[in-house]
Amino acid sequence: MDLILFLAFAAIAVICALSVVLQTHPIASALSLVGVMGALSVLYLLLGAEFIAMVQVIVYAGAVMVLFVFVIMLLNADAESPRSTSAMAKALGLPIFLAFAAVLALAVLRLFPDTPLVRFGEFTGGGPADVGMALFTRYLLPFEVISVLILIAIVGAVVLARKEID
Repeated sequence: MDLILFLAFAAIAVICALSVVLQTHPIASALSLVGVMGALSVLYLLLGAEFIAMVQVIVYAGAVMVLFVFVIMLLNADAESPRSTSAMAKALGLPIFLAFAAVLALAVLRLFPDTPLVRFGEFTGGGPADVGMALFTRYLLPFEVISVLILIAIVGAVVLARKEID
């Protein structure tokens, strides 16, 4: 049953991720990103990391997506207009992507040959105490840097929106 749920929600995450990239309207793209976050939270639940799954829903699918939608509306972004692509890009795009994916898969297999398989429900590091200790010891600097970068992005969006109004 775990394998069926994993494959179903992994497929949902991949389809929603492709929709994020392929959508022409920014709001539809942001809603597809909510689908990715929801599918990832179910995958965390399958691994036994209940706290991380709830944080995924509350923080990312809730707060960050509200921020994204707010910035999109603040910038008054319209749907993208389709652009013509070159014949060479159409012909070489898929083969180059497949070659890159194959090289990446080969590199991962060579760098991590004896990694143990994931056993659903056996992960014990997803509780609040484990996450808090990791966040406020080992990952404190990256956490604070990301906070400042998000603040800079919000200020930049406000400045850009002010210039358009004037």
